[in-house]
Amino acid sequence: MSSTEPNDAMAGSSPLLTIWWRPRQAIKDVVAKTPSPMVLPFAALGGAASAVSWLLSVGIDQSLADWRVLLVCLVGGGALSVLNVYIAGWVAAGVGRLMGGAASAAKLRAVLAWGMLPAIAGAALAIAVVLGLRVVGAGASSLPGALALAVGLCSLWSIVMTLLMLGRVEGFDFFRSFVTYGISALCLPAVLALLIRTFLFQPFSVPSASNIPTLLPGDYVFANKFAYGYSRFSLPFALASFSGRVFGSEPALGDMVVFRLPKDESTDYVKRVVGLPRDRIQMKEGELLINGVAVQRERLRDVIGDDACGPGKASAKRWRETLPNGASYDTLDCIDIGYYDNTTVYTVPAGHLFMLGDNRDNSTDSRVMSAVGYIPIENVVGRVGMIFFSMAAGTREQPSSIRYERIGTIVR
Repeated sequence: MSSTEPNDAMAGSSPLLTIWWRPRQAIKDVVAKTPSPMVLPFAALGGAASAVSWLLSVGIDQSLADWRVLLVCLVGGGALSVLNVYIAGWVAAGVGRLMGGAASAAKLRAVLAWGMLPAIAGAALAIAVVLGLRVVGAGASSLPGALALAVGLCSLWSIVMTLLMLGRVEGFDFFRSFVTYGISALCLPAVLALLIRTFLFQPFSVPSASNIPTLLPGDYVFANKFAYGYSRFSLPFALASFSGRVFGSEPALGDMVVFRLPKDESTDYVKRVVGLPRDRIQMKEGELLINGVAVQRERLRDVIGDDACGPGKASAKRWRETLPNGASYDTLDCIDIGYYDNTTVYTVPAGHLFMLGDNRDNSTDSRVMSAVGYIPIENVVGRVGMIFFSMAAGTREQPSSIRYERIGTIVR
């Protein structure tokens, strides 16, 4: 009788407590009753925890004190995590049966959701530390360097707990638990992300000022991969080598595109298409001419600040250009007569494009034949569609910050 007392005491305790030091027994008690009630909240909070970990990894810790950031983490990260838990539970059930297990998808969803508790605790710790530093008035430099490490260790403990609980509900040894978890919770999301990145949308970051005011340094954009079809540059890791484009279509004048630099095919550039095959392109006193006709442009209010033209330049002229096909966008003119404001006539070869940056005096583009030159249509990766995130760089006095007003902006 005495040998059963510890288990009886265990069964009478809340799994919210026992899950930390007896995860296998705790999950057994959970799935023995109704495994589904806590799946949704734990999955959603686990997704928010992953978003918090990402914010820590990119160095914008102080934004964790902003309610808007926390709301996006909870809603965006939570929704994706719930979807992933349900899909992974179904996949894990199938993989488990192939390896001799018998747990249902509902039980495995409970395992995946409850396994997120350490990661949730780590995210809560990070938020508490940032809020505490904000209350006492400490700056970004006072943020403990061990915070990201603590959050990482909590995430690692989540994986360990999940493996232990998965082995209990399936009756697996460590190896089979690891394989099942790896395929369902790690490999499947990675494969889905790779397919989306390859065939639909690929994220890119904007590091330079060459496309101000359309794109700012610190913008993160999605490039539409299917807009122009697919070439060998659409595939990750150079998985295949072939010429031309599959399901290809020609970019339009005015499109902002991502392309691989012909002289260094490992480097991505972002510029605007201003010349199609056989077009004649020229710059005269800062004006763009296409086939001998000056592009219509309208003077707008100057841009104030030193981001566009570099230190020492307080403002830049801004123009609204309208191309022959009606595409319209803003450009900057930092210098009245810049080095590339007067050029020879460039005749775009067949199968190639001519690219310019919107920040005309601060852009290395097709005008610089030695560095960029004409861009083969084959080198185009995709059309820039939307800014999904934007972060202003920090300084010694001011920490980095999120540009909320740019998130969700459609790029024209």
